[in-house]
Amino acid sequence: MVPSPDSILIQRAADIVQKGGVVAFPTETSYGLGASIKHIDALERIYVIKKRPRHKPLLILISDTSDLIHLVSRVPPPAVTLMERFWPGPLTLLLPAKLGLPWPLCADTAKVGVRISSHSWAHSLVQTLGNPMTATSANLSEHPATYKAEKVADQLRSCPPDYILDGGPTSGGAPSTIIDVCTDPPEIIREGAISPKHIRTWVKRFNVHGSRLKSPDWLLTKG
Repeated sequence: MVPSPDSILIQRAADIVQKGGVVAFPTETSYGLGASIKHIDALERIYVIKKRPRHKPLLILISDTSDLIHLVSRVPPPAVTLMERFWPGPLTLLLPAKLGLPWPLCADTAKVGVRISSHSWAHSLVQTLGNPMTATSANLSEHPATYKAEKVADQLRSCPPDYILDGGPTSGGAPSTIIDVCTDPPEIIREGAISPKHIRTWVKRFNVHGSRLKSPDWLLTKG
């Protein structure tokens, strides 16, 4: 059982991120590394902390779909369907990136990976911060994911984050499922916590019944 978010600890973590720091925090599956998308130096530090290859972009957490207007040029209709069913949750959608985003968020892909977390601590952290932040796993590249705060500290001891938000152990298991909705049809890039069968079943239902969401005008903006 996930303990209730500690507002004092979350505010401390948010303050560090707001000032350009990097924090580790719990998510639905493992611990993640958070930096504000407004601080390019902090984004680059994550690559150093994780020893992450430079060609791999960093995934992003948002607190609400209204944050997408700052990140993407458009939201394809299949993405709206998937957001309706699986957000908040461990589903990352690759969307067309808005021009001018820092390179760590999209590298040379012209796409940006986004989701809303269903973990109470992670979601509270993004809400308290007030802007999107990264959500890449808090482990060395090609090493096992970390499910406890002490495991984060141990694995990243050679180049630690500025703060570890200890929200207790996470549930473990597969990371978020990643779907590229820039393609037609959408493509599952990484199988994860939400099974392909579950996703295909929902999309099939949508094709029959249609989405209950009405896309706001900003979904169609360019640039």
